[in-house]
Amino acid sequence: MIKEITITVKPEDEKNPGLHKNLIKKELQKNHIKAEFFESVFVKKSIDARHGQLKLHLRYKVYIGEKPDAGSDWKPKWKSCVEADKEHTVIIVGAGPAGLFGALKLLESGIKPVIIERGTQTSQRRKDIALISTKGSVNGDSNYCFGEGGAGTFSDGKLYTRSNKRGDISSILHIFNYFGADEKILTDAHPHIGTDRLPQVINAMRNKIIELGGEFHFNERVTALVTESAGGKLCVKGVETQNVESGEKCRFMGKAVLLATGHSATDIYKMLAKLAPKALEAKTFAVGVRVEHPRTLIDSIQYHGRGAEAGLGAAEYRVTTQVEERGVYSFCMCPGGFVVPSSSGPDEIVVNGMSAAARNSKWSNAAIVVEVRPGDFPAECIEEAVREGCAELAGLCFRQRIEKLAFENGNGQAAPAQRLTDFIAGCKSADLPASSYTPGLVSSELGSWLPSHICDRLKKGFKQIDQSMHGFISKDALMIAPETRTSTPVRILRDKETYECTVISGLYPAGEGSGYSGGIVSSAMDGENACGHIAANLK
Repeated sequence: MIKEITITVKPEDEKNPGLHKNLIKKELQKNHIKAEFFESVFVKKSIDARHGQLKLHLRYKVYIGEKPDAGSDWKPKWKSCVEADKEHTVIIVGAGPAGLFGALKLLESGIKPVIIERGTQTSQRRKDIALISTKGSVNGDSNYCFGEGGAGTFSDGKLYTRSNKRGDISSILHIFNYFGADEKILTDAHPHIGTDRLPQVINAMRNKIIELGGEFHFNERVTALVTESAGGKLCVKGVETQNVESGEKCRFMGKAVLLATGHSATDIYKMLAKLAPKALEAKTFAVGVRVEHPRTLIDSIQYHGRGAEAGLGAAEYRVTTQVEERGVYSFCMCPGGFVVPSSSGPDEIVVNGMSAAARNSKWSNAAIVVEVRPGDFPAECIEEAVREGCAELAGLCFRQRIEKLAFENGNGQAAPAQRLTDFIAGCKSADLPASSYTPGLVSSELGSWLPSHICDRLKKGFKQIDQSMHGFISKDALMIAPETRTSTPVRILRDKETYECTVISGLYPAGEGSGYSGGIVSSAMDGENACGHIAANLK
């Protein structure tokens, strides 16, 4: 018999196997299971800081009358595609999680993936990212958003998702572990790899794909889809690219194209708007700010004053509320982390957050954002989108407008910022607290240029958050603006069953850029699912 049992212990008893065994035995007795002899395997740990007490919930798989499994059920299924011909070649646009995991899925069927990435490999990308902080110089093709590994590579590598209906989350985690991520990701309730470790994991994935016969082409920006008309419908045959260094143009042809370009590839949406505007629709997204606190303050709030002595590491939080029929919520919380510049162009400011594996910086931060619906887009953004050839791009115009306003109210990549207490009071901060944001800060009254429907909801939302996290509103809390890339404002329409674009056959939108997923794990599963359908069609 195998039964899963969850026990609850104090933090100081996490490493007390004798106590754990006794508690498991009691739980078995409660379930009327008599077992003097059993073996248990640790499955998952979660922290519970509710109701003024710190507790750990530990889940075990308990084996009664039989031996534990020899190991994980997960095993690599990849096959070599060295001999794959053109009949079994698929073009993948984007080397983020959707593209990489999609490539591995194709390799299970011996199908050759050819990955086209506008950015650079992680080694060069790291240098380009450093220049944003040191020189204020943004490379439009190699930055926090673009390059090998996608937007998550240098912004934390959080692996927590609620998208358990999309696929096998444990399989995604096992693949990351196979390529070098710490085993803790298999058991932590909110797993993360860490920005300092994830690039090496991504490199190992790339090397395996190449070893099996796949191809990577970096510094190649897709400029057009190669299409032909078949039965009155567009059919994609490949992509046209331009090398971002030499300017040389090239074509890559295949039996299908996985479009996994991420949430920031505005040029791809504009390309599709000209080619097939009916392939796009506007969607809900979110806009707000990064809120940074001293780590000790968040630890004290979440751990009820116990702070570091609780031995639980930097504290996390997740908040959500409703203000005037719009969600106001936290996103991408980074305990013991840093606020980072996430612009993908030289005349804009965007911020994001990340943590190293140890999560041991002096600060903790999170995006606090407001839901934005298509009906909220101002008329001038709709008019601009129509001039671009597709009204569905209005949200994209709205996002770009806010990012350019931030640039105008900052200084280079030094971002506009304000103390949280001053934001609520509606006055510019006379000075700003120390921050992890290395490009620098410019004191700015954020309410003077951020849309009022966002600022008003943020102010009310912060007050509601402070009721459950008393002390969240503090003069030491810093708002850095703007946070605009939580998801894309545009969705590329696709069939619910086949994942194929409804307007362009042979095109499979996937990942965050498709508008159907958000985050590393959900994007990885989305890429897997789309490539599973591609592989089935090619067999």
